[in-house]
Amino acid sequence: MKSESAEAPVTESLERYSALRYIAPFLVFLAFLAGDRFLPLDADWKYGIRFLVVFGLLVWLSRSLFSWRPSNFAGSTVLGIVIFAIWVGPDVLWPAYRQSWLFTNRIVGAPESSLPAGVHASAMFILFRLLSSVVNVPVLEELFWRGWLMRWLISKDFERVPLGAYQAQSFWLVAALFASEHGSYWDVGLVTGALLNWWLIRTKSLVDCILAHAVTNACLAAYVLIRNQWQYWL
Repeated sequence: MKSESAEAPVTESLERYSALRYIAPFLVFLAFLAGDRFLPLDADWKYGIRFLVVFGLLVWLSRSLFSWRPSNFAGSTVLGIVIFAIWVGPDVLWPAYRQSWLFTNRIVGAPESSLPAGVHASAMFILFRLLSSVVNVPVLEELFWRGWLMRWLISKDFERVPLGAYQAQSFWLVAALFASEHGSYWDVGLVTGALLNWWLIRTKSLVDCILAHAVTNACLAAYVLIRNQWQYWL
């Protein structure tokens, strides 16, 4: 009885502030990134703890927000592969492309990995970095950008706005902010944000966007590990 009474205020708070289900995992993930340098742990342990905490938070807060069955599995998979090609295409076709001042400057940084030296050889780091890229990041980012913000910009009572509702200002602002999150890769980030916004409008399904995002990240992770292109893991 005590555990039920203790959980009741938490449940009521989540129901009252439903946006927390969409926002909290993203904010906790950012907090880990910001505080990473202050944690007195090796990089592989930091990634392990970050993955487990964020994954637990996603399961607790967000598992019941929507159906986890995609409406267009094949289309979402193909879109994920297309977005992966968009990410690596410019660098493959024009090796000096990202050395332009547009992609290497004080504002967006430089197209290089910020990972500590030596972690490339750590199996534990690779495992948790891969799980974070393919499992946590697609869910927490889609919940925040397209599940919450894209609707909140249309109406502060965002849950009354159906998934996939279109408003030009909301569409492009979310795409631009999503691009800004990706540093030197802001150009392909902008295209990716626009494509995922469009996919949500087309499918009306957040899990389809999550699937496309996960496929892209899985392909990118494979590319990083097979081709030794660590700059994509910022």
